[in-house]
Amino acid sequence: MNVLRHTDADFAERLHQLAAATSLFDPAIEQRTRVIIEAVQARGDDALLEFTERFDGAKLTADQLAVTAPELLEASLKADVGLRQAVATASKNIESFSRRSLRRKWQTRNAQGGTVGEKFDPFQRVGIYIPGGTAPLVSTALMTVTLARVAGCPEIVVCTPCGASGKVSPALVFAARVAGATEIYRVGGAQAIAALALGTATIRRVRKIFGPGNAYVVAAKRLLFGHVAIDLLPGPSEVLVLADDTADARWVAADLLAQAEHGSGHERVWLVTASGRMLRAVQREIDRQLPHCTRHGFIRRALATNGWLIQVQSLDAGVDLVNRLAPEHCEVMTRQAAKVAKRIVSAGAIFLGPHSPTVLGDYVAGPSHTLPTGGAGASFAGLTVDQFQRRTSVVHYSAAALKKSLTAVRKFADLEGLDAHARSVEVRLSGRGKG
Repeated sequence: MNVLRHTDADFAERLHQLAAATSLFDPAIEQRTRVIIEAVQARGDDALLEFTERFDGAKLTADQLAVTAPELLEASLKADVGLRQAVATASKNIESFSRRSLRRKWQTRNAQGGTVGEKFDPFQRVGIYIPGGTAPLVSTALMTVTLARVAGCPEIVVCTPCGASGKVSPALVFAARVAGATEIYRVGGAQAIAALALGTATIRRVRKIFGPGNAYVVAAKRLLFGHVAIDLLPGPSEVLVLADDTADARWVAADLLAQAEHGSGHERVWLVTASGRMLRAVQREIDRQLPHCTRHGFIRRALATNGWLIQVQSLDAGVDLVNRLAPEHCEVMTRQAAKVAKRIVSAGAIFLGPHSPTVLGDYVAGPSHTLPTGGAGASFAGLTVDQFQRRTSVVHYSAAALKKSLTAVRKFADLEGLDAHARSVEVRLSGRGKG
């Protein structure tokens, strides 16, 4: 891993570069993604089939893009007791958490006696991207599709990449179906986002797109914003551990390794500590634990590029750095962790104390693990069930309430030079009936 200490002569400059680094706005990735989007827009299913063969190695026909009913049955039959129990455990927590977050309609009376309020309707057709690639993210199916179902979305469309054989992970298919998916397509990458946003002969367009993905998926979501609503920009995984000298170096190292193993190479992991002893101990633990990880090759690549052990001058400086980096996951392993966490205002999710590793949020805790990355946490929150609800304001005035509003309406209309605005109220109060 890369080491950076506050005593380094170029500490401030390197820290600035580190905080500015993000794959969300890589011009090369953006240009390649734009080409993919334009191809899907122009050639629809043919482009999807071409990209599926090029990127996933699977030669398919258009009628093979959708996961079929027999495949759904096969996935269910293959689901062993352990998988079923794990899905049930996670689903219970995710659904319970989501139901608490649902927004409900309300109304009140304003100063003139008009009734105003809001209603919340589920998006009628949503698209959810579930990463596959080197690690089919079964948990992501639960952390996204469940929220859509709880919100009441009637059409929940899942896209996920297939392998060279054209197969999608049966465990992922099982989890997506249990969570509530109504359609599943074996399409991955930026081309899947383009299909969901623009539509093809096989995949009808959706109203809003959700879910994490690699740098190309994130770029496609950003480029297609406006054609379709977008949840947030959740890219390759990140974790920052803010630790003092009370932390267990073995546990810190294990958590850093866990988030570096996804396989894209763009994962980012940080240890931030004021303790030189802790930094050295974590470094030794990473060297000790890494050879025992099955995906050590992926981890080494991520750590070499975006793995940082950072020694700051004080815990306060560490908190400031957390807020600058806006990490997807932030573990606080310090004295009085809850008190320290109150000052962290940009993390996607916070995990308090030594017994709350990020993996709990990944799998079973309840809040969705779809979170902003690449610094987007400074502006975006993580995925919540209310993002599957469409807000509409509702206004209802009586004649008496309308009359009380006339003076203010006339004044605003006069100031803005929009006399027809005032007339639309005046005509109702003129005393004439329907013409």
